[in-house]
Amino acid sequence: MIITFLGTGTSQGVPVIACGCSVCTSRDHHDNRLRSSVMISSQGKNVVIDTGPDFRYQMLREGVKRLDAVLYTHAHKDHIAGLDDIRAFNYFQGTAIDVFADNLVQDALKREFYYIFTEHKYPGIPQINLKEVDDELFSIGHLSVQPINVMHFKLPIKGYRFGDFTYLTDVKSVSESAVNKITGTKILVVNALQREPHISHFTLDEAISFAKQIGADRTYFTHISHRLGKHEEISKELPPGIYLAYDGLRISLDP
Repeated sequence: MIITFLGTGTSQGVPVIACGCSVCTSRDHHDNRLRSSVMISSQGKNVVIDTGPDFRYQMLREGVKRLDAVLYTHAHKDHIAGLDDIRAFNYFQGTAIDVFADNLVQDALKREFYYIFTEHKYPGIPQINLKEVDDELFSIGHLSVQPINVMHFKLPIKGYRFGDFTYLTDVKSVSESAVNKITGTKILVVNALQREPHISHFTLDEAISFAKQIGADRTYFTHISHRLGKHEEISKELPPGIYLAYDGLRISLDP
C-alpha cells in the first residue's frame, strides 16, 4: 500500500492569498500546501479521500491515470469542491466512479452538484455511483475500510482506517469508541492546525498528545495552517515517530 499526500494544507491552503508572513513567503517547497487530501494505492487501484478545490492539479501533479473510488470525510467546501473534475476519469475509464459518503455529505453533493443528479443529464457531466457510508466495515475491491466517527466541533465527520493505516482530518474530539477502532494502527494521519487554541481542530499540542495516546509506529500531521510555522522549524520540535506531512510525500505500508 502506498499513501500519497495530495495536499496537507488547511481550507485556505498555504500560501494564503495576500499574506506576507514568513511561512507564506517561504521558498521551501514543504511550506507550499494545497487543500488536504490523500490517495491510497494498492494492487493497481487508487482511492482518494476528499476532492478539494485543488483536486485537478493534484491529479495532474501526481500523474494519476486511474481513479477507482472517492471517499468523503465531510461536506465543507475544501473537501468536496473538486468533484466535477472526476469527469476525465469517467471519459478515459469508460465507467462511473464509486463515491462513498454519509448522508450529510450526500445531501451536500446533491445541492452543490445538482446537475449530476437531474433526470435529464447534460452530456459530459460527472458520472458517479453514490454509496452510503454508515458505521460498518465495507470494501473497495480488495481493500477493507472501517469508518471512524469523530467530531469537527459540532459536526460529525468520518475518518477511515485501511488495515494498519488510519486517516483523520478536521478533528477536534474523538470518543472512546473511536479510539478503540484506531488503536493498533501502524500509520496514523491526523490534523494539527496551529499552536493557538481552535474551536474545531487539534492544535499542535493536542495532536501530539493524541498521537502518543494512539501509539502508532509513525504519525503524520496534516491540515496545517500557515500559523503553525515553517515546516523545517516545527519538524525539529516533534517527538520521535511524529512528522509533519507535506504535499507529494509518499509512504509505504506492507500488507
